Amino acid sequence: MSNDYLGILVNKENPLPSDYIPSDMVPVEIPFAYIGDDNRNYMREPAAQAMENMFRDSTAAGLDLIGVSGYRSYDRQKSIYEQNLAVKGEAHTSLYSAQPGQSEHQTGLAMDISTPSIGSALSTDFEATPEGQWLQQNASNYGFILRYPAGKEHITGYAYEPWHFRYVGVPLARYLDNMGLTLEEYYQNSMLSPKNRVL
Repeated sequence: MSNDYLGILVNKENPLPSDYIPSDMVPVEIPFAYIGDDNRNYMREPAAQAMENMFRDSTAAGLDLIGVSGYRSYDRQKSIYEQNLAVKGEAHTSLYSAQPGQSEHQTGLAMDISTPSIGSALSTDFEATPEGQWLQQNASNYGFILRYPAGKEHITGYAYEPWHFRYVGVPLARYLDNMGLTLEEYYQNSMLSPKNRVL
């Protein structure tokens, strides 16, 4: 499977190489929680366009979404992981922070999203906000999935993150949403029955 495939599975068992950098990254024209140009406000072009459309429509619906973190390089993820490991310990870090190479952010297809009403925090409080609820109901129409849903921690290997959205394209996103599947479950099912493959 190509590292550039929009539906690529990246997790603890399927890491990206340390030198992988997406070739089609562009800045995402949405409000961010910080000021200034930064790699965090970049995504791969199809994901960036879809994210901009999603933010535009959420604003039209009277909501206030804000981007927190998009692309992260292998080295940046390494720094984040090691810092969390030192401060929070291995048990907590393994649930909330990916090791370098194992982060979806390195694909350029993931974005952490919040809202100013909770201080732009990456917190489970986000699920109770109108913004968080709107995303859970509508993100798949733009090609995004809630990557780490509640109740699937034993499958994804990560704690529930209502702020982490991953672009996979509209057909696959809608399929996963309708079926209540994670990417891990989709690939497990596809291996058992190729006819289950959407893309």
